[in-house]
Amino acid sequence: MAKQKLTFEEAMTTLEQIVTAIEEGDVPLEESIEKYADGIKLIKQCRTILDDAEKKIQLLAKGAGDGLVAEGELEGGEDD
Repeated sequence: MAKQKLTFEEAMTTLEQIVTAIEEGDVPLEESIEKYADGIKLIKQCRTILDDAEKKIQLLAKGAGDGLVAEGELEGGEDD
């Protein structure tokens, strides 16, 4: 798998393709393990993208004054 940064949508599409290939048994065991490892990397990348988006939304919400209020999990900033 290339080390280029994918968009969230591209990463999700690639992840879906990996899952489908593994579930259908279209690849040998060794390749499945490699694809699984690639999938884990894609999941981490997607989480990073989502975390960054969440932070941007929080900043926008705080800057909106009385209009928007960040509530619930958005305020926590805890890692899962």
